Amino acid sequence: MSIIDAYPVRDHVRVYDAVRSILHNNNITLVESERTRTKSICCEDSYWGLIPIIEVKNQMIKRTSEMPVEDIAVYCASCSKSVFICGKTPHYLIDLLFNEETIPKILEPDLWHKELDDYIANQF
Repeated sequence: MSIIDAYPVRDHVRVYDAVRSILHNNNITLVESERTRTKSICCEDSYWGLIPIIEVKNQMIKRTSEMPVEDIAVYCASCSKSVFICGKTPHYLIDLLFNEETIPKILEPDLWHKELDDYIANQF
């Protein structure tokens, strides 16, 4: 399995170590790409709202295509959607811990962000 490290924690090495420890303890062998840990880059969801949706998806496909294997561990919800859009298989960390399949409800970035905005609006 490969891994996409969540960009927002790029400067927090302890997060990368903890995630890898969890994966190792669950007998998952990682095949690291060139851009992991402190070299990680965004899954490209950060372009949402800045460029047309088709270009966001193309950037997601380009980023995820860099992964050396088809099965990819993720711990960011946007990254899991990016992996699905690319046609590879994401394994969300929590799903892995509970031996569950990672299944997206929504793949369209506009709908995904609306769901997030609605959730946030109802929480605060």
